[in-house]
Amino acid sequence: MPQDPATLSATALAAGYAAGSLCPVAVLAAVEARIARLNPVLNAIVARAPGAQAAAEASAARWRAGTPLSALDGVPFSVKDNIAVAGLPCAWGSPVFAAYVPERDELPVARLRAAGLVLLGKTNVPEFTLQGYTDNKVYGVTRNPWNPALTPGGSSGGAVAAVAAGLGPLALGTDGGGSIRRPASHAGLLGLKPTPGRVARCDGLPAILLDCEQIGPIARTSADLAAVLALLTAPDARDPASLALPAFAVPAKLDRLRIRFVPRFAGHPVDADCAASAAAVAQGLAALGHEVVEAEAPFAPDAVAAAFGAIGQAGLAWMLDAMPGRPSPEAPMLRDMAAAGRALPASALFAALDARAVLKARMAAFFEGADLLLTPAAAALPWPADAVFPPEIAGQKVGPRGHAVFTAFANMAGLPAMALPGPRSRSGMPVGVQVVAAMGADGLLCALAAEWEAAQPWAELWPAMAR
Repeated sequence: MPQDPATLSATALAAGYAAGSLCPVAVLAAVEARIARLNPVLNAIVARAPGAQAAAEASAARWRAGTPLSALDGVPFSVKDNIAVAGLPCAWGSPVFAAYVPERDELPVARLRAAGLVLLGKTNVPEFTLQGYTDNKVYGVTRNPWNPALTPGGSSGGAVAAVAAGLGPLALGTDGGGSIRRPASHAGLLGLKPTPGRVARCDGLPAILLDCEQIGPIARTSADLAAVLALLTAPDARDPASLALPAFAVPAKLDRLRIRFVPRFAGHPVDADCAASAAAVAQGLAALGHEVVEAEAPFAPDAVAAAFGAIGQAGLAWMLDAMPGRPSPEAPMLRDMAAAGRALPASALFAALDARAVLKARMAAFFEGADLLLTPAAAALPWPADAVFPPEIAGQKVGPRGHAVFTAFANMAGLPAMALPGPRSRSGMPVGVQVVAAMGADGLLCALAAEWEAAQPWAELWPAMAR
C-alpha cells in the first residue's frame, strides 16, 4: 500500500511537491484525517487554524507554477499555545488568558507563513508554560502517543505529541528551562533550544523568563530540523540579540569533537533507563570517532537551579501584578510561585542575574576546552498524564523539578541545546539525551544530529496508535 503522506518528513513532502508526486491539498487532507482519528485521544492540538485549506490550495498553485515561496512551501506545522498567532486563541494554558486572541503573529510564525507553510493550529501547554507536564483548566490533559496513560512532558507537550503521532511533521515550541528538550526526549523526537537571538522574537507574550525562553523547532528528522531553522534564523532589529550572532550554517562534515559526558548532577537521582540510554549514546559517539570523556558538571547545579527559580518567581509575579485585578493562577503550585515572587527582595533578583552572568563566563571557559556537553535530557521516564511531576526517581523522593535537573543551565547560560533520541527504555518508551554547544554553535548541533541519525536511525519508529 502507498505510504500515508502524513507519515512523511517535511523534506520528503517538499521533494514530492517539487516532483509533482504529492500535492499540499492532499497532504493536508491526510494530516487532518489523522487529527480527526488521534487528537481526541491525545488532545495535542487545541485550536484549529481556519485558513489551512486555503493555504494548502495556494501552495499547490505555486508548486504547479514553479514558484514556491521556500523549500518547505506547503508543509503543515503547528504552533505552541504560548506563541502568538493572529486570529487564534492564545490561552497560555490559563483561564487568565482564555479570551485572548492576538492581532499579530509572533515573528517566527509570520516567517513560516510567509514561506508558505500551512498552519494547522495551536498545541496544548500547562498553565503559563511553567510546569513539566501538560494539563490545564482551559483545554485539559495531553497524552503521550507512545502510551496515552503517560504524559509527553511539558511545557511543549502538545507540540511533541502532535509530531510524534503524525499530526504534522513540524512544530514550533518554546524552551525556557527544558520545555522543548524534555518533551522531545519523552516522544522520540529532535528538539532544539536555540542560542538567544538565533530565532528572532517580537510581538509575543510577556517575557516572564527573560531571554532564557526561546522559540525552537521540533521535528522527526535532522534534515527537517535544519530546513525549518534555515527559514527562521534571519536577524531582525526588533530582537537585538539576533544582530550579534554569526549566520546560521550547518557544517557539511564533522571533525573529531571533544565531548564531555556528565551522567548526573551532584546527588540528583536519575532513572536507570535514562542513565543507560545516555551512556549508550556516549559510547556510540565515541564509536563514531569522537573524544568522549566522562566529567563532572562544570558549574554548581543547585546554585544555578536556585537562581533560575528566583527569575521564574519574579517574572510570574511581575506579569500577574501588571494585569487588571492582579489575577491568580489556577494551578496551586503557580499560586505559590507567584507569592514567592512577590516576597522576593530586589537584591535576590539581582543575585540571580549575577549568578547567571557568572555561569555564562564559566561555560564560555568550559567550551574553550570542549566542543559539546552531553547529559541525559530528563532524569525520569514519562509519568501518569495527569500528575504534575514524578514524586520519586530511582527510589528517591524528588520535588517538582527533580525530573528536570539537566536542562535549565543551558537557558541560564544562553547556550544552544538539543534533544537527541537514544536507545529506548526496557518498556519501549522513548528516551533522549541532551547535547549542549557553545553560544552560537546551533549548526554544530544540527550536524551532530545528522551524524547520529545516520548511525542510529529513528524516524521510522512510530507509536502503535499512529502506525
